[in-house]
Amino acid sequence: MALIKLFRLSTFLAVIDTLHAGVVGRQCATTLSNATLVANQLQLHYYNHSTGRYNNGRLWTDASSLEDLHNLMLATDSSYIGKAALDPYTDWMKFLNGSYDDAQWVILALWKIADYKTARSRDGSAYISSATKIYDMVAGQWDDTCGGGVWSSTNHTYKNAITNEQFLLTSAAGYLRANNETYLENAEKEWTWLSASGMRGSSGLFNDGLKLGSCQNNGQTTWTYNQAVVASGLGALYAATRNTSLLDQAEVSLDATISSLAYKGILRESCDLTTSGGKTCDHDQQIFKGIWTKHLQYYLDNVDDTSRITKYSDFLGSQHSYVVKYAMNPAYDVGSVWYAPNEGGSQWSPAASASGLEALISAGKVRQYVYTR
Repeated sequence: MALIKLFRLSTFLAVIDTLHAGVVGRQCATTLSNATLVANQLQLHYYNHSTGRYNNGRLWTDASSLEDLHNLMLATDSSYIGKAALDPYTDWMKFLNGSYDDAQWVILALWKIADYKTARSRDGSAYISSATKIYDMVAGQWDDTCGGGVWSSTNHTYKNAITNEQFLLTSAAGYLRANNETYLENAEKEWTWLSASGMRGSSGLFNDGLKLGSCQNNGQTTWTYNQAVVASGLGALYAATRNTSLLDQAEVSLDATISSLAYKGILRESCDLTTSGGKTCDHDQQIFKGIWTKHLQYYLDNVDDTSRITKYSDFLGSQHSYVVKYAMNPAYDVGSVWYAPNEGGSQWSPAASASGLEALISAGKVRQYVYTR
């Protein structure tokens, strides 16, 4: 089944047609058009319709890709995540294999699917119900080890940045959706703990997690995605509380990413290589940069300050330009290296393709914000 059967291209083009004439409008249309081409290639080249999964994908990268497709106004009920949500007998603990990191990527995907359904007067309640069940599982993983925080898995051996940043986001965004005070309490509790945990170093970047015995920053890699998921959560918490100091805190890590984790203005992971022969990013790491762009967009979704939006629009536009210039091949597949021409080091996978798609969608949507304000 081609992607054209999974969404109405006319609906997508109608969004572009609503843009007024002008340079920014043309840029936005081009950006979203490129995103559509990449999305088609992602589905045609990597999506396995017999299993509802992406070939060589992971649960969390599949969930993020599914979220991206709906973020670009695509729709499918054939994914294995969507089918699980529609089955009232799904054993989510077994499905998630004990990972509370993966669990929250699935929550975000289910919410995005539900939004798509609801906007088209279709029933999205099964997706919301499943997301709530998963959220409650994650919330139950909070304890006093290291002063608080949720565990990354049922093994209870690691408290890390991404799982707790996600819990900040799913709690704050969950409150905005349902006005459930418990969600807001969880979000505020999470940020109080996370901000004092020591996981964010003096550079403004979050390291991977805590040493369990000492509860100190473990000094591991400052991956790009950690720096934007926390901003996404803080943006949602700001929308719930109107506390502008949360935006300032979010931009500490966003700005540190731009100054420390980019090469000449283009995002670069420490494992990104332009030539083969060295250690390259693994499957999970190949999607991190795109996650950063997507969650910067989500942060800006909740910011009603034009100066904060325009502050990042050019940077996202540069990511789009370099993805197209250096990472995209003639078939509209996207490799993992964005910052320079590929000479053998770029990885080609559904995660890398989805990462590029995220960069294109984010740039297009933020340009819409700038143009319509």
